[in-house]
Amino acid sequence: MKVLLAGGGTAGHINPALAIAGYIREKRPDTEFLFIGNKDGMEQRLVPQAGFEIKSIVISGFKRSLSPKNMIENVKTVKRTFSSSREAKKIIAEFKPDICIGTGGYVSGPVIRTAAKMGIPCIIHEQNAFPGVTNKMLAKSVKKVMLAVPDAKKYFEKADFVITGNPVRGEILTAEKEKSRQELGLDSRPVILSFGGSLGARKINEAVADIVARSGKDGRYQHIHAYGSYGQWFPSVVKEKGTDIEKCDNLDIRPYIDNMSTCMAAADLVICRAGAITLSEIQAMGKPAILIPSPNVAENHQYHNAMALVNKGAAEIIEESQLTGELLMQKADKLLIDPQNLAKISENSKKMAIIDANERIYSVVKRIVGII
Repeated sequence: MKVLLAGGGTAGHINPALAIAGYIREKRPDTEFLFIGNKDGMEQRLVPQAGFEIKSIVISGFKRSLSPKNMIENVKTVKRTFSSSREAKKIIAEFKPDICIGTGGYVSGPVIRTAAKMGIPCIIHEQNAFPGVTNKMLAKSVKKVMLAVPDAKKYFEKADFVITGNPVRGEILTAEKEKSRQELGLDSRPVILSFGGSLGARKINEAVADIVARSGKDGRYQHIHAYGSYGQWFPSVVKEKGTDIEKCDNLDIRPYIDNMSTCMAAADLVICRAGAITLSEIQAMGKPAILIPSPNVAENHQYHNAMALVNKGAAEIIEESQLTGELLMQKADKLLIDPQNLAKISENSKKMAIIDANERIYSVVKRIVGII
């Protein structure tokens, strides 16, 4: 079997494609894989690291604000739309895939659209509650639309869809709370885990600094926080608020979290953005969360992702425009002081989890290709 995958631009599109490919490779080791990515996208690094071959096309998205500079870029995008389709057609013709899988991002558009025109069976996977423009445009051209959450169904009314969930890493499913706490040297006090992505989110860092500073003084919570590569100032700000992180054994403050499965398993409360894959991991572990959606994403999709949980009583939300350290502390305190409510939120979150997403997606692939 030959499988072609297209998706990129952000880790939210790339990692699901890698998870799908990895699971198929595990089930059918003789499968041949080829990824198509944008020439300058992060997929050029992540895909080879995962052991897969990748070829490139050049594609970009349209700028919405019509400044002179953006209008010039939009003209270039129109030209790239045609050239990328030609590039994709050549790669597809040479590889001769049995199926093409798109996971979103600009690059997915010309690849899946071209493959469908060439008569190759295509499927797409949508990670978010509010679908991206690319997947909405491709829905009528593919054999199956795979959705992570039921809330996205209303945007694909005329498409043939199935709920598969988002692929979740195996270590997320197997991590244990008490074992993880022991591994991290944590005691019985409540544990907060907070992060804003690998780069760090300034507004989240500023608000979390207040909780961290207070916990350093009164010791009520244990706190694990990743401030990101742009948040190197974080320890100094906390120190200005009266807490020296280095002297507080209940504070674990670092640039990145490389052992996320362990840290999340240990946590009683998670404070984070509302990226699709992160939320799927939170649901798989049944973790109560305060979600702070990024306002700087296409179609404000993180807000819709967050509300899918909030509407099921599975999380709290603070929009970034309303975020302050005081409000964040109030919400965290209210949740952590009420174990019964915390347990209810955890239960609601777990009910939303789809932990067999990889197998569901693989089943779709097998049906489309016609293998047993």
